[in-house]
Amino acid sequence: MMDNRNEMNGPDNRFGYDHTNYNNGASGEYRYTSDHIRQDGAAGGASGQTANHSSSFQNSASGQAQQTPASETSPGRHQPKMGRKGKAACFAAGLIVLSALSGAGGAVLASRMGLIGSPTVLYQSAGTGVSAEHTASGVSAIAKKTEPSVVAITTEKVTTSLFYQQFVTQGAGSGVILTEDGYIVTNHHVIKDARNVNVTLSDGTSYPGRVVGSDINNDIAVVKVDAKGLTPAVLGDSDSLAVGDFVLAIGNPLGTLSGTVTDGIVSALEREVTIDNVTMTLLQTNAAVNPGNSGGGLFNSAGELIGIVNAKSTSDSAGNAVDNIGFAIPVNSVRDIIDDLITEGYVTGRIVLGVNILEIKDEKTAEYYGVKNPGVYIQGVQSGSIAALGGLKPGDRVVRFGETPITKNEDLTEALKASKVGDRVEVLVERDGKEYTLSLLLTEYVPEGAHS
Repeated sequence: MMDNRNEMNGPDNRFGYDHTNYNNGASGEYRYTSDHIRQDGAAGGASGQTANHSSSFQNSASGQAQQTPASETSPGRHQPKMGRKGKAACFAAGLIVLSALSGAGGAVLASRMGLIGSPTVLYQSAGTGVSAEHTASGVSAIAKKTEPSVVAITTEKVTTSLFYQQFVTQGAGSGVILTEDGYIVTNHHVIKDARNVNVTLSDGTSYPGRVVGSDINNDIAVVKVDAKGLTPAVLGDSDSLAVGDFVLAIGNPLGTLSGTVTDGIVSALEREVTIDNVTMTLLQTNAAVNPGNSGGGLFNSAGELIGIVNAKSTSDSAGNAVDNIGFAIPVNSVRDIIDDLITEGYVTGRIVLGVNILEIKDEKTAEYYGVKNPGVYIQGVQSGSIAALGGLKPGDRVVRFGETPITKNEDLTEALKASKVGDRVEVLVERDGKEYTLSLLLTEYVPEGAHS
């Protein structure tokens, strides 16, 4: 599937989500820290070929082909925000997600989240809030105000082994209450593929949770519990943050220490980070986060939610350990997504071509694949998709999409991002040595099972 996910180019990419996994008794859960899941850079294949998963970009060195699962691409308003003034830094080592999995498997299906239904809760102002003085009493006041809004999340999922044996895995993470009637924001990777979700409040009360929707591109999900009178977090303005601002992180590290509070500062703004082949623009903090903190809250000195913790860096590209480098999703960048997930169950306005693509970067690699020219090639077309209905076929080289020349994956991604639902786009392809112009009607992608 064609999507807007990008990748880091380099030999080592170990950023990961902040979640913990419990496997055969090892501690871990889907949480606010990323100590468990590690992503290593893909090794180059023989003859200039890169081994790629069908669902994500893979790292590619020069002379390698880059393959993309071409399915889902979103218009600009739902894309991760790019760094301000173009100064976003790229991380490519030691990043892990902060959720946890245990003994038998756990994650929940995902869609997207939305908050239009209760704007008075989500967008309320903190007012005078708590003291901005960072004395012991000031930090205590912030924690007292915000801790009731942070929950622990545990999951179960069914996993199939290489020998086709099925077993249940348990996972853990964190979440933040958005509304009094039980809408909770967390990370997509916390609830991914979970068949059961359980939410535990700060007072110990537990509720079964239902995944309303999730968004893999921004690692955001919304879970609903049947409860009333909960304490929702007050959403702050993440765009107003400055480097050095005080922050407080609250989550469920290790899946067993719910309500853990750590403090720190905003270390950097708009860090461009690639995790599991998905590139996001995140806040960086030195507040301690660990596996199980994924989905937990990052709060400012007024007690307002300004970020959703999702990852940390554990080592550099050489394998050297690093400390105090955590990441959080800026709340402003996902407000619209949360609205869509709550009200529609998916992110609206998203365009999915329904193709798998392969980028061939040089003539040597082209020869290996049996084609004449480098470029972006269609490897597969999903039945009933925009691409199939428009006449795209496996083996086509995409020459132009609308007015945009296509020479690499990013060209097609950016062209799709600039398009909108309802557009009809002419696509020039090369097929068997001849050029053909095809007409594609760009329709909105509605995930199967969405409640809209």
